[in-house]
Order: sequence, then structure tokens, then C-alpha cells
Amino acid sequence: MQLFNSMTKKKEAFTPLVPGRVGLYACGITAYDYCHIGHARSSVVFDTLVRYLRKIGNTVTFVRNFTDIDDKIIKRAARENTTERDIADTYIQAFYDDMDALRIQRADHEPKATEFVQEMIDLAATLIERGHAYATPSGDVYFRVRSFDGYGKLSGRNIEEMRSGARIAPGEEKEDPLDFALWKGAKPGEPTWESPWGPGRPGWHLECSAMSEKLLGIPFDIHGGGQDLLFPHHENELAQSEAATGKEFARFWVHNGFVQINSEKMSKSLGNFITIRDIFKLYLPEVLRFFLLTTHYRSPLDYSDAALSEAEKGIKRIYQTLAAIDEASKRTKWSGTPLPDDMRQEYETHKAAITESLEDDLNTAAALGHIFSLVRLAGRILDDKALKKSGQAKDLTLEIRDTIRGLADVFAVFDTPPAEFLENLKSSRAKRHNIDPAAVEALIQKRQDARKAKDFAASDAIRDELAAMHVEVKDTPEGTVWDVM
Repeated sequence: MQLFNSMTKKKEAFTPLVPGRVGLYACGITAYDYCHIGHARSSVVFDTLVRYLRKIGNTVTFVRNFTDIDDKIIKRAARENTTERDIADTYIQAFYDDMDALRIQRADHEPKATEFVQEMIDLAATLIERGHAYATPSGDVYFRVRSFDGYGKLSGRNIEEMRSGARIAPGEEKEDPLDFALWKGAKPGEPTWESPWGPGRPGWHLECSAMSEKLLGIPFDIHGGGQDLLFPHHENELAQSEAATGKEFARFWVHNGFVQINSEKMSKSLGNFITIRDIFKLYLPEVLRFFLLTTHYRSPLDYSDAALSEAEKGIKRIYQTLAAIDEASKRTKWSGTPLPDDMRQEYETHKAAITESLEDDLNTAAALGHIFSLVRLAGRILDDKALKKSGQAKDLTLEIRDTIRGLADVFAVFDTPPAEFLENLKSSRAKRHNIDPAAVEALIQKRQDARKAKDFAASDAIRDELAAMHVEVKDTPEGTVWDVM
């Protein structure tokens, strides 16, 4: 398998340090607010990577942390007149609610920062002992950036360029503007822990270094997160861990791309901040997960209602094909009509290409492209009256169905019974367009009465009325059915 390594800036063959065993650490949320579309993307990316690594035979130890003490948590607790613990617990549970809906598997270890304070204190003490950190009179501890020769190697930044324009804020006791906090001395009203430098609390960057070393050991195989974490968070993690141990920290660095909202960077200040639960009010969770897989994980993802609607149409088409294959497979009379050789070859080519795409830096977008090619192949077979009754065609369409459904353990989509998914989708779209199903059924009954009375003008008028409501009507041998356009 090839993975793009942010450290080397190129794709490399991924082989675990210990054959068959993968250690993977992905940075989790700061638990002070509801999760947004960016959290959904990162979670789906690393969930899919873990699923695929396991599918190809690896035992994966997956660690994803929770930051449960931080400036933002402290500020929110003060604003709401509650405790930092209550804030963190509330939004960790909200995280689980959202991720369960997205079919994100629980990590093997989900440590909270407050559970590893002693390990962080020990790491900071080691860095001071080795000359890579220093304590200030007020009880802060800073990492001495210039003491680590490799600083900037992950992000590709030049330390002198970073130094230009950097300033020491009033009240800070840094030796150098580039130095970053490992430990923060106590401030009034903030939670504190005892340390060799007095009461205080850990800095953000320190927690991931301490927890990954404790739970995975270093070096470990893959460190992951969003591209926004590459600098300074991951650069600082790497520096403090390698300075403390003299060892390589992580062998591969994997970063997913940014999320944009209607082609603009997502930001609370821009007012385009979209939570996962807001999306769930309009779209099924499986639709959102599918949408997040339609773009390669390293590419920017542009979220918009139009883009999500297109993804919804795409997954609907796949499920409609799965439903059609299921229906066709129930036929009891099959002819010996031979299947053209090129159809079997087309199937084998796209099936192999799905695996090749996933092996090529987890290219889910390319893999889905080949799934749609299989959907088109199945459609051609099912639309051909001669082939539709062919026993060979039945075998091939069932193989296509099983290939698509077989990807559910990696993509975590396509495994809902087709009829159930299509009905859930219909209800979701009806809700989005404020459609009253009972009113639709009443209009359909009026239309059927008009047709029986041969009042085709009235029948057509009702069809137009339904179309204006975003309702599509189809007359089938089994009766009239409707769907939401």
C-alpha cells in the first residue's frame, strides 16, 4: 500500500514497523462545542484508513484523544457558570452521538488529557533536564525551539523566516518568541495540578506526545490529523518528543485536506460554520459519509447544499441498482443466453481497479468511480431484455451487487437493505422540501380517480401540481408510486 507521507512530501510504500501490526494516532477534538463538517471529514478519513488496514490483514491499535482541558473549555465553562468537566463531558458525548450516526468506529484507546497529566509533567521535566525546555519565575515551562535542530522539517518552514515578525506578548517570560508553552502556571479561576514548577496545567501540544508514547510507544507507524494541525501542533509534537527521547517520533504523517464552505474557508468569524447535527437535519448520515468519500482525502473538500445533493443522487443511484439486482434475481426462469465476454472482462477490470485505488494512497474517490462503472454495467444488463433473463447475467449482476456491498466494511456505506435506504431517503427528502406524505397520497388517489374517469386533463393537472411540490409520480404494473425529486 502506498501512503503520502507529509514528512517526505511524497507517496511511499507503507509497511508497519512490526509486520502485521499498525500503531496509529489521530488527534481528536477539543471538547468545547458541537462537531462541525471538518471534524466529520477527519474522522471519516481515519476511520476508513483503519478499516482498510484491518481488511488487508493488519492488527491496528488506533488511538484518538480528547482534549478536555484548554483555554476554550475554560472560557465556555465560565460563560455558562459551570465546570470544565461538565463542558468536556457534554461535548464528548455529543461527539459520540454524531460519530455513531456516521458509523465511526470507536478507537482502541480514547484518552483524555486530564488522565495523563503526570506523563506530561514527566515529559516536560525530561526536556528541562536535557536543555530543551526551561521554567520561568511565574511557573510556566517553555520548549526551547532553537535547541532542536530539526524544527520545521515536517511543515517545511524555515526557522529564521518564522522568527521574522514573531513577538513576545506582554507578561510572557519567553527567551525567544518562537518558544511554545509546555506548562502554564496557575491563573485565578482555572483548574490546576501540582507540578515541580508550582500549580498549573499542561499546554495543548504536550498531551499528544505524552499519550502516544504511553499507549503506542515510539516510533509508531502513523500520526494523523487535519492539515490545519500540521503547523504548529504536529511540528511541536514532533520536536518535543524527539528532543526528549532522541528517537524518531512517527514514521508516517498523514493529513486530510481543508474543508471549504461554498468555496470559502470555513470559519466561525465568517458565519459559515456548519455542525454535523445541522447537516443531519437535512440529509441522512449515510449520505454525508458517502459525500466525504467522494473526494480524495488530501484534496480540499468544498461543502455546499448542491454538492451534498449531488452526492445524494449518486448514492441513491447505487442503491436503486442494488434494489433492481435483488428484484431481478428473484426470477425463476433463466435462459441460456450467453453473456458477452467483454462484460465479464469489464467487471473484472473495475473490481481490480477498486482495490488498486485504495492501495494508492486510500483513493476512495477513484474507487467510487469504478463502483459507478459497475453500476452502469449492471444497468446495461438489466435494460437488455435478452440478457435480463440470462442465467449468466444473473450471476454477474449478483457478483456486482456483492462487490459493492462487500466494500461496506471499508466505506461503511452500501450495507443498508436497499428498500429501507430508499424509503429513508424518500422521508428525508420529503422533510427537506416540507412535503406532507398524506397530502401526496391524497392527490395521487385523486389522480387515479381522474384516470379511471378518463379525465386526463385533470390527471395531468394533478401530476403537474405534484411536480411543483418536488414529487415525481411513476405508474408501474404494481400501481402508482411516488418519490421526491
